[in-house]
Amino acid sequence: MKSLLSGVLSAAVLSYGILAAGTPAAHADPESTDPIKIALFDWTSVNINATILSKILKAKGYNVELVTSDYLSSLQTGLQTGDLTVGMEYWDTTAGEAMKAADDSGKTEKVGALGPKAKEEWWYPEYMKEKCPGLPNWEALKDPKCAEAFSTPETAPKGRYVGGPESWGGFDDERVEALGLPFTVIHASDQTMFAELESAYQRKAPIMMWIYSPHWATAKYKGEWVEFPEHTPECYTDPKWGLNPDLAYDCGKPHGEIWKYVWGGMKDKWPGAYAIAKNYTISTEDLNALSGQFDLENKSMDEVADAWIAKNQSTIDGWSK
Repeated sequence: MKSLLSGVLSAAVLSYGILAAGTPAAHADPESTDPIKIALFDWTSVNINATILSKILKAKGYNVELVTSDYLSSLQTGLQTGDLTVGMEYWDTTAGEAMKAADDSGKTEKVGALGPKAKEEWWYPEYMKEKCPGLPNWEALKDPKCAEAFSTPETAPKGRYVGGPESWGGFDDERVEALGLPFTVIHASDQTMFAELESAYQRKAPIMMWIYSPHWATAKYKGEWVEFPEHTPECYTDPKWGLNPDLAYDCGKPHGEIWKYVWGGMKDKWPGAYAIAKNYTISTEDLNALSGQFDLENKSMDEVADAWIAKNQSTIDGWSK
């Protein structure tokens, strides 16, 4: 899977053209000519935000690099050592433990919420309710007939759940075990997940998968999230909590914010760029639309980012003040 993700990311970086210079603008004198390194991860929205920020900073005269990184370990290593300067999306839904460890280190800084609220959970198309009428209640998935309705030849009689890359966290394998679900977890890249969804949806074929919001898929496809037992922090840390007295993760995923993080030394080394990163926000509606333009309309990452910058220049100017 790691090699698959690396290949997907390499191809994505080339297609994005994200190392290209941003829209020309008047340059200021940067506080340091050392490169500001912004993290790229393996989903579209975070790379849109990274690209927009890189173009804004380049227009201010900063030396900027976009660096392909691992989602969770970027908090544990890159942002703590200064090998990375900025990470644009850390979701409460999946990165809570990594963010706490980063906060405790004193070597990173959480510089505010991105704007959109985060939700990630198991999701199924509306047409699957006919085959598993107990949904969205998670207990319906324990029925062998329901599980088989979500199966494929490779997993039958167990259902098939398409989860995200293991590097995203999410604890789906642990959730299946703790709740006794007759499902097999298949980990796939972001690109593969949504290609499978498109194919299944067109054929009204069975599919259960990880869908996150903000994302264009929740607007394009009719479906529902599974309703698991409500998440609490104890569910992830105390096996005795919840339905299964022996195992943790017997609940759904947390909901919450999407946070921006920077290397702890950014504020002193590049105060102007730091202010822009801290003030940077984007709406759920804009992020869904931009992701759809890239994923569905085949626009380049540069086109998407440049159009958003042009439309929001007055807001961007205020971020420097």
